[in-house]
Amino acid sequence: MKKGLLILCIGFISIHMSAQGGMWIPLLLEQLNEDEMRGLGMEMSAEDIYNVNQSSLKDAIVHFGGFCTSELISPNGLLLTNHHCGYGQIQSHTTLENNYLEDGFWAGNYKEELPNPGLTATFIDRMEDVTHQVLADVTAGLDSKERQSRIDKNLEKVKAGIAKEEYQDVSIKPFFKGNQYFAFVTTTYRDVRLVGAPPSSIGKFGADTDNWVWPRHTGDFSLFRIYAGADNLPADYSEDNVPYTPKHYLPISLDGVEKGDFTLVFGFPGSTDQYLPSSAVRQIMEIIDPVRISIRDKSLAILDKAMRQSPETKIQYASKFARIANGWKKWIGEIQGLEESKALAKKDKYEAEFSELVNSKKAWTEKYGNLLRDMKVLYKDREPYAYAREYYAEVTSRNVEGLRVAGYFKSLLDRYANNGEAGFTDYAGRLKAYLEGFYKDYDASVDKEIFAALIQMYFEDVDPAYLPEDLYGEYTKVGTSVQAWAESIYSQSGITSWSNVLSWLEMEPAKAADLIKNDPLVGMYSKLAEAYHEKVEGNYEAINTQLTELQRIYMAAQMEVFPTRTFFPDANSTMRVTYGQVHGYAPRDAVYYDPVTYLDGVIEKYVPGDYEFDVPNRLLELYRSKDYGQYADSNGKVPVCFIGTNHTSGGNSGSPAIDAEGNLIGLNFDRVWEGTMSDINYDPSICRNIMVDIRYVLFIIDKYANASHLVDEMKLVHPKKK
Repeated sequence: MKKGLLILCIGFISIHMSAQGGMWIPLLLEQLNEDEMRGLGMEMSAEDIYNVNQSSLKDAIVHFGGFCTSELISPNGLLLTNHHCGYGQIQSHTTLENNYLEDGFWAGNYKEELPNPGLTATFIDRMEDVTHQVLADVTAGLDSKERQSRIDKNLEKVKAGIAKEEYQDVSIKPFFKGNQYFAFVTTTYRDVRLVGAPPSSIGKFGADTDNWVWPRHTGDFSLFRIYAGADNLPADYSEDNVPYTPKHYLPISLDGVEKGDFTLVFGFPGSTDQYLPSSAVRQIMEIIDPVRISIRDKSLAILDKAMRQSPETKIQYASKFARIANGWKKWIGEIQGLEESKALAKKDKYEAEFSELVNSKKAWTEKYGNLLRDMKVLYKDREPYAYAREYYAEVTSRNVEGLRVAGYFKSLLDRYANNGEAGFTDYAGRLKAYLEGFYKDYDASVDKEIFAALIQMYFEDVDPAYLPEDLYGEYTKVGTSVQAWAESIYSQSGITSWSNVLSWLEMEPAKAADLIKNDPLVGMYSKLAEAYHEKVEGNYEAINTQLTELQRIYMAAQMEVFPTRTFFPDANSTMRVTYGQVHGYAPRDAVYYDPVTYLDGVIEKYVPGDYEFDVPNRLLELYRSKDYGQYADSNGKVPVCFIGTNHTSGGNSGSPAIDAEGNLIGLNFDRVWEGTMSDINYDPSICRNIMVDIRYVLFIIDKYANASHLVDEMKLVHPKKK
């Protein structure tokens, strides 16, 4: 294994660079990527991007809440991210009286900035390659369980041995499917306050119709500020905290972008799977994505109808709808993109070449000769369980809120059974803090309708072998329709009422446990969960454990068999750099998309009163008077968005788009429809990331919101006018 690791590491360092694509580790840019980046137009050095001995770009890049990226844009801790990344916080401060979603929010001073309990901002202080330490004594003869056990022990030892300050944390993440490991020393700030957000008619302009689509005209940004203790270190929220003083913040270019300009996107992409075998990609296209799409079709239709009928419901469910719709539309585009880019044919061709090379050398044949065949068999075996698993997750965790809350209470019962009153009280306290906010945005009548629609799909589409044996009989006791059964369950369940749930959480544990056990929604969840765990989960996980190990070996095999090919580690929510250029693209015959959109396009799409394409009067006035300040392009128009060839994914939302010299030029927020398959098959001809032009952000802050005091904090530059 040590010998194999050595080959792997050498292969990793000596791989041939091809133009663009990839999510690269900042620590290794100097040895792997700097020459190519300069060839694409970059003028700064790799050390300007990542350096632990002096300030660099990495010190301005922030993991926002653990789910998005953000960046520092002033010496006073001002943080820029997407509107959709801050949406939950904006919504939490929104009421019918102060509708920040509809009207926007702009703090006039520090005292007006709004705290957000639980929101964090995390910096990467440094990275270390700890592969050799983590894989010490991990030999080729170990089975997967023994291998992981030895790795886990090593991880504890390595983590404990990494030098850090008291306020810092350490995490170690696997790369290349567990063939390589990096440690991350981080600092997390816990006082992050809302500073500004445009109205949704700007920050979410185009809403679901334009989501994942180009041309785009969305001002998808919001502003927050990091606060620290007097020593500039992390501190819990306090009125005595002061704005954080950063090691580095991004200067902002007012010169805009042109076709061919270098772009660097720096952030925390969530998850990609570039190196899956064709059998896995087929399962995604034919089983997993279609299940998710069909369930969310039903859920979104019900939510859309309810939100259009009630302004209060629209506020309650705006963030939830956006979250559900985002995945739904992405998966539709993913299937179409994989089909149109002929991803399976490419995979088949690649695997044929791999197999030919493997069979040309006896040592490779012995190690890797059966890999692809074995994975194909296992993916076929996994198929029925994968189908049932996706149904279970979509119904019980992602779409029916009553069942999700019932799951929490099932966990509460389990903790009471295992740990007595102490276990109950501890978890009840945590549930109370979470559920108080949850019920503010919960409508039992809407949830009941979703439950009825999705549970009927569950009965009709999932093999009865994977369902509770007596489930059908349960609802026939009530009547012949699932709707009547849903009415019976929701009318009798205490989960539909916050006051009732609160009483459970505050009463004597034994009494509460008896009431919870007999709740019909908890009972329903328990039956579904028991059947899933007994009939699906174990079989799925057993197969998946084998596949995970084979995928690790396949990853190492590819890097060994193709030593001159480009390999970058799949995204895993760790800090990455992706670079490219501003370019348009041709999605289909006789159609070409330019790389920049303008405010003119917002006005062209404007539909008065429409929840997706309405425009604030103030923005219309600015457009009509051409009152653009210093934010217009050389052609006298205000740029709104642009696209580039940067390889991005979920988690890159809010990532800065940085020019050749390290200045902020835009804010990443989406990908084009034709390229949503880039998590599985990045194709530079059609995969484009979508960015808000920073001049549109400044135009909205300054001219629309009259919040010039925020612009005054920033450093505005003209790098192209030297």
